[in-house]
Amino acid sequence: MKVEHKGHTTIVKDTIGNTEDFLKKFEHEYGSFKNSNLIIDLSHDKEITLAKVKLFSELSKKHRKQKKSFVLVADNIDFNSVPSKMTLVPTVLEAHDIIEMEEIERDLGF
Repeated sequence: MKVEHKGHTTIVKDTIGNTEDFLKKFEHEYGSFKNSNLIIDLSHDKEITLAKVKLFSELSKKHRKQKKSFVLVADNIDFNSVPSKMTLVPTVLEAHDIIEMEEIERDLGF
């Protein structure tokens, strides 16, 4: 797991390539990330599936209740089949764009 901080955003990259193991490790260390907007980069797992992405749904819901962004990055998923409560984009750059838009919405009171 590789962690990088950029302003109000923390990028956590799966370097293991196994989403389930990465999620367990991430949940264990979540306390140190809970006050940041999060980008979870799962692009290292070439066998990523929608079912694996959905494993993050409870964590995403919990993080969004804190008024923070939670964006997943994976490029081999049908984006139309992702639950509407989750945010999944194909690149880290797009994840930053999503967070920037969500920050503006929060500042405007949406």
